[in-house]
Order: sequence, then structure tokens, then C-alpha cells
Amino acid sequence: MEDKLHQFFSENEFDIQEPHSGHLERFERKLNHSNTINRTSWKWLSAAVSVVLIVGFWLGSNHQKSQLDLADISPKMEEVQTYFVSTINQELKTIEKSRNLDTESIIENALEELEELEDEYKLFVLELTQNGQQRKIISAMIKNYQQRLDILENTLKQIEQIKNPNILNNEVYI
Repeated sequence: MEDKLHQFFSENEFDIQEPHSGHLERFERKLNHSNTINRTSWKWLSAAVSVVLIVGFWLGSNHQKSQLDLADISPKMEEVQTYFVSTINQELKTIEKSRNLDTESIIENALEELEELEDEYKLFVLELTQNGQQRKIISAMIKNYQQRLDILENTLKQIEQIKNPNILNNEVYI
């Protein structure tokens, strides 16, 4: 081991000379000078980041307030939206509990249809925001929720038929 160590040091040239006089003072000066530059840079950078964050939060909050939703129209529409959203979420939980290899494709197809309806709903929200509270937009939004519920109910029926193949149109065959 010692031979390898001696060989390593003899093969490689290392700087073993003493530094010039005043080296320590020059090094400390450079070190102190770079600290003051870094502190100044950090102060400016932190101030700039603060301004950017404040502007970002302000723009984000204004953007959120500027979009209307069904619940923003009236208290009655808020009740309607709450009913649909809670019912849809409950149906989704029921469907997810029934997920297995046999029902996977049915559930995935239903979720894709729901995603398309969600994208359509987002367009209705934009249209409502831009054009105001028009009855046809509000009606289309409610119909969108109804379509989602229909998809979920049909999916649950299909899952039930897969689980119990003897049940067909509420009849039991023995």
C-alpha cells in the first residue's frame, strides 16, 4: 500500500511551493469583497421575487373572480349545482368500489365520456362569463350535469348486469 502511495506522489507533480508574501491578506480581501457582492445581489433578487409573487397572486385572484359559474347566478342555481356535484361524486365512488377486471373497460369508457362533458362544461363557463347570464347557456350547463348522471347510472346498471348475469330488466330467472 505504501508503495502505491509513494508511486502516486512520484508520478504526479504537486505544487509544494510556499505562497508569495501577502497571500493570506489578498485572499481574505477577495473573500470579504465577494461576500458584500453576494449580499447585495441577494437583496435585489429577493425584492424582485417578492414583487413577482405579489403580482402573480393578484392576477390569479382577479382571474378566479372574473369567471362565472352556475352557483354564481343565484342561490337556487347554487343548490342545483351542489346537488348535481354531490350526486355525481357519490356515483363515482360507487363505481370505483365496483372496479375489477370485468368492469374496467366499462368504467374507463364512462370516465372518458365524463371528461368530454367536463371539457364541454368549461366552455359553457367561459361562454357564461363572456356573454352573461343567458338562459340557453344555463340550460346547457344543467343538461350537461344531467348527461353526466345518465352516464353514471347506465354504467352502474352495466356493472350490476356483469355482477349478476341472471338479472335482466328487473327479472330473476331461476
